Amino acid sequence: MGCRQLWASRAVSYLRISVSHRPFSNVVKDLKYADSHEWVKVDGNSATVGITDHAQDHLGDVVYVELPEVGATVTQGDSFGAVESVKATSDVNSPVSGKVIEVNQELNTSPALLSFVANYVNSSPYNDGWIIKVELSDSGELNNLMDSEKYSKFCEEEDSH
Repeated sequence: MGCRQLWASRAVSYLRISVSHRPFSNVVKDLKYADSHEWVKVDGNSATVGITDHAQDHLGDVVYVELPEVGATVTQGDSFGAVESVKATSDVNSPVSGKVIEVNQELNTSPALLSFVANYVNSSPYNDGWIIKVELSDSGELNNLMDSEKYSKFCEEEDSH
């Protein structure tokens, strides 16, 4: 085997090992997850909602986030806004029903925050990268959502298809 062929063989071997899809390690235990890749963090009668790290990883760099108005009503499973990335535009569905009591205005000025925090800071998509806060109208709906373990398995199965 010539020197050039040996180098090429080693390069291919190295690339095969080092070029892999980023694992979706950012699944936080104390949250609930929808199969449309939104998360919800409940505090009393208030719920904070965002898109998961897995979702933003598939979207790529976010360039625009469409936010609802404060006071708007959201319904579990229905769209309340959209996230536009360099790859696609995706609806964002509410994992819970209720009234919007706050929106993350930071996303209007810096939509890339959604991607940045998920890619570079361990649990920030679940802190700084939230989208809306909702006053829950039916806390029983939380039973329709997945816990972190089920959501991780759901993502693995979805990615394998």
